[in-house]
Formats: sequence, C-alpha cells, structure tokens
Amino acid sequence: MMGPKHKIPLALTMGEPAGIGPELIAQLWADREILDLAPFLYIGAPEAIQAVMPTTPVEIISDVDEVDHVFDRALPCLPTELSEQIQPGIPNSKNADSVIDAIRLAVDQALKKKISGIVTAPINKSVLYQAGFDTPGHTEFLSRLCGKKDEAAVMMLTAKNLRVVPVTVHVPIKDVAKQLTADKIFHAGMTLHHDLKYRFSIEAPKIAVAGLNPHAGEGGAIGFEEATHIMPAIWKLRDHGIDVGDPAPADTLFHAEARDRYDAVLCMYHDQALIPVKTVDFWGGVNVTLGLPILRTSPDHGTACELAGTGLARIDSMVAAVKLAQKIAQVESAKS
Repeated sequence: MMGPKHKIPLALTMGEPAGIGPELIAQLWADREILDLAPFLYIGAPEAIQAVMPTTPVEIISDVDEVDHVFDRALPCLPTELSEQIQPGIPNSKNADSVIDAIRLAVDQALKKKISGIVTAPINKSVLYQAGFDTPGHTEFLSRLCGKKDEAAVMMLTAKNLRVVPVTVHVPIKDVAKQLTADKIFHAGMTLHHDLKYRFSIEAPKIAVAGLNPHAGEGGAIGFEEATHIMPAIWKLRDHGIDVGDPAPADTLFHAEARDRYDAVLCMYHDQALIPVKTVDFWGGVNVTLGLPILRTSPDHGTACELAGTGLARIDSMVAAVKLAQKIAQVESAKS
C-alpha cells in the first residue's frame, strides 16, 4: 500500500457535481502513488466522476472499512443519488440534495470516527439556495451538523509558512467596523490558539493581530477601532495566557521577515487575510475549519464550472488540502 499509513481514511466530498471537484478527486486517485497519498474515499454521486473522468474505476462501498481493500484498484465511493443527469459546467439545482447529502454523510462518518477528516470540494451556494438551502455557507452548515452555532467555526487560510484568520468574512467593507466586535475577535483568537496547539503541534503559538485602519489607526488619527474593538479582545486573550501582539499595520505584517515572527495572524476582514495568502501561493492555498469536533479542509478556490470537463483545472490546492488533512489527522491520531 502506498503513502503514509492511517488507521482510518479521509473522505473527499463531491461538492458541486457540475464543477471541477469531481475531476480533481478522480485525478487525485489516479496520481495517488506519485503524490504519496494514503487511502481515501469519495462521498458523492459516482456519475459526477464518470461524467468528466470516464476511465476512472469507481467502486461502490457500503462501509468505510472496505476502503483499504478497494483503494489500490478503484476509487471507493459512498454514494449519493442525483435527480438529473450531470452536464459538466452547468449546475442544476435539482441535484442540490445530492450535494447536501454528501456533506451530511461525511459529517456523520466523521462524528462516528469512521473517517479521520473531511476534504470538501467547493459547492455552489446560489444553486443550493434555489433548492431551499437555508444556511449562510458551507462552513456554517458543517457547524450546524456538528451541533454547534454558526459562529463556532472559524476559517483559517494557510499557504506555505503563512496562516491567517479573517474575523469577519463575507461582509461588505462599509459594514466591517459595525460587525467587528471584541467578542468576535476574542472567539477567533481563542479558537486559533487552541487548534494551533492541538492540531498543528505548536506548543506556544504566537499570534499577530492586524489593525483595521491604515497604520493601525495611528493612535486615533486614522480611526479608533484599534482602541475600542481590538485592544479589549487582546487584553482578554492575554488574560487567558495567549501570546498575542498589539494591533499592527497590515501593510508590514506579511513580508517574509515578518512571517518568521508569528505562527498566525488575526485579520479583521476578508481581503486583509486572503490577499496575502493568494500572493504567497495563489494555487496552493488551503482553507482549514477550526473550532469543530471534526477535521475539515478544502481547496482555496471555487467550483470553476467554466473549467469542468476541460482538463485545465489545476490540482495544486486540492492536493495541498488533502496533504494538510492527512498531516493533522496523524497529529490527532497520535494524541488520541
């Protein structure tokens, strides 16, 4: 058997069946020896694989315990059912139930410790909304399935030696200051510290904090949020023994020398976090969900339906997501 050994495998969920997720998963299986991947399974409609990679052998399994016996000859699949035939590149809301069922099944298996973690292919939220999906996003849905509140889950992006957490995520710039609170910053910091320590084996994590305003407010000359929103959270984090810095100007936090001084950065809004990650490694970024009782990573890209079935989709981020999940799973297995 190739690859590092794990007692239980990862599961890769289908995501949008008309997007690039299924073919990237099929390519991972085809390149499993070159990439040195441990056995994994696919949760989703087998037709989604066959529509774009018809030569990929897919074998339906009824239990995760079958993965080791199947993986060398075929892609093991816990199936979900499609309502209509897939047309690569053309999402269909009638197949939304299959997408949602794949996520539900994966979380159920993870909570039961049948799988070591989940790597999720991207979903098309607008298509799911058309079918009645009532959750803000993929991460919040995972949080609810784990019995947690939406805000329990924290998104971390990582690429090479950079880890960032946006405290506010899909919020218009004009509303960031309104939605940014000391409680949110504190929760993100506590969750980040915990998972850096227990999932990334960083014994004493050092966390940097980006200011919201240019020059981190310049002592109030360019804004007061650093004093009114951010510092109260920092004081509270320090009271809990966490090594966290004062708010720093975001334009000096992400160059190579600066990145050597911390383990992760708390950022105040979406682009403040994601622009550095995508600059450092545009193709290889990984989204890691913190704060849940299950392990979840995903590639840092969307469904890219325009590339589905063309063979042009790059696999870098999916490979990085799988390898990071395997690495974290090994850490968690060693501690259990």
